[in-house]
Amino acid sequence: MNVVNPVPAPLPGVYSPWRLSVAPMMDWTDRHCRYFHRLLTCHTRLYTEMVTTGALVHGDVQRHLRFNAEEHPLALQLGGSEPADLAAAARLGAQWGYDEINLNCGCPSERVQRGAFGACLMNEPALVADGVKAMLDVVDVPVTVKHRTGIDKEESYGFVRDFVGQVSQAGCQVFIVHARNAWLQGLSPKENREIPPLRYDLAYRLKTDFPDLTIAVNGGIKTNTQIADHLQHADGAMLGREAYYNPWLLSSWDATFFGDAHPLPSRESVEQAMVDYMERAFAEDGCPWYAIARQMLGLYHGQRGARLWRQVWSDHRLKPLAPRAVWRQAREALERGAEVLADTRAHTLTEGA
Repeated sequence: MNVVNPVPAPLPGVYSPWRLSVAPMMDWTDRHCRYFHRLLTCHTRLYTEMVTTGALVHGDVQRHLRFNAEEHPLALQLGGSEPADLAAAARLGAQWGYDEINLNCGCPSERVQRGAFGACLMNEPALVADGVKAMLDVVDVPVTVKHRTGIDKEESYGFVRDFVGQVSQAGCQVFIVHARNAWLQGLSPKENREIPPLRYDLAYRLKTDFPDLTIAVNGGIKTNTQIADHLQHADGAMLGREAYYNPWLLSSWDATFFGDAHPLPSRESVEQAMVDYMERAFAEDGCPWYAIARQMLGLYHGQRGARLWRQVWSDHRLKPLAPRAVWRQAREALERGAEVLADTRAHTLTEGA
């Protein structure tokens, strides 16, 4: 079984730190998900779920900011609009060791709108600029912004160009462009990721008009071919849901996009490393294995026996068992499913002969 090495030597000064990244996703990119992704790719930038400034200023800081050392390079995404609160939250993030503080200017959910932050901040570039400056005044790590191409029916390039221009004057040098408009009324967050048309050309124009800024593209990216195409026009590409549903895609990125030819792990070694991690997490703070297992359910995506394997790791009846016992059942199910599929295909071929 291959040995998984989640932290090889970095590649400084060769590629942009934002060349490839996994998007912040609510309810998904927690520390367990990020640990799993780091087993697959060493150089891809990872992001937390959005953490509101209120949760940090008035809540349980450790619960929101704790992460595993193996997760670097790692960015903290903040949701908020008040410069003083953003500065306080950013300072905490830097103190905890995050490599970047990212401001969410793209989330369209009603909860975020009620808090007057997320995508609606694109209508207030001066306030965003004040928030960025307040954060930069108290941290030594990059402060970046993730945003949309526009709000509702505002589709002019000038709108997003002027937003980036004004915010960059406050010191922000990195912009991650979700290349869709955010519709603040009438669409759910899920629909906002699918219905507004993708407009990659606007992100590319930003790179042309602001050549000294780092511009990364997000939205609808699912394949390495698409990543390579975007990197012809922008500094980076950020994947969202595809990194969750088809995580094995990430295992090719270090060699393909970072020139790092370290030996690839096997799916089996990654799964075993996650079982080891489940045992460690339970010993450290009592975290149950099933809270971690849900993050790796796409590991065998497209492979023989994957459905039966997922069923074992998702079976609530197995919760009382130790993770290593569940792992053994999952391995047996994977092998059994692969054998059944192979037998079925052989039988089909024989009948057709």
